[in-house]
Amino acid sequence: MNKPRPPLVTLAQQAIADVLGAGDHAVDATAGNGHDTLFLARRVGTHGCVTAFDIQPAALAATRNRLEEHDLLAPVRLIAAGHEAMAEHVTGPPIKAAMFNLGYLPGGDKTVITQAETSLRGLSAACRLLAPGGRISVLVYIGHAGGSEEYNAVRGFLEELDADWCWHLANPEGTPASAPQLLLLDLGKH
Repeated sequence: MNKPRPPLVTLAQQAIADVLGAGDHAVDATAGNGHDTLFLARRVGTHGCVTAFDIQPAALAATRNRLEEHDLLAPVRLIAAGHEAMAEHVTGPPIKAAMFNLGYLPGGDKTVITQAETSLRGLSAACRLLAPGGRISVLVYIGHAGGSEEYNAVRGFLEELDADWCWHLANPEGTPASAPQLLLLDLGKH
């Protein structure tokens, strides 16, 4: 009997939990419905900081509501901008983690999707802001128009990084190629 595969969102959060702790700084590059923002806020606690980005007011409202339900709004800054503006809004100590979910807002307007060009700018900014020993997760949903192209662009970006970076595809064995793809990127760990 095959053991069911854990959701990729869970795997991404487990991978980030390995490097992120109380008092750290983190980024949710795509706040969406707030699940990763809540996870990050729990990890960093009241002495840390999470900066969460989204261009859709509905996503920021959902994230704010989720954080308020769990009394975790205090360590979070919600930014009404795309992740390509990350470098303009994230200041202070280097971040220990960044999480990207590329695609569209679940339950939202499926015509509003992340774009390869802006996602690469956001990923590049996250790489510049990341502390040694930090980690970036990139979960790319490829089952919509433009999704495969965005995934290929992200893979191309990762393949061009220098030797200070280590990245890998973290999908469990047997994950179909048409399924979302989870990429993990570490700075200074080989």
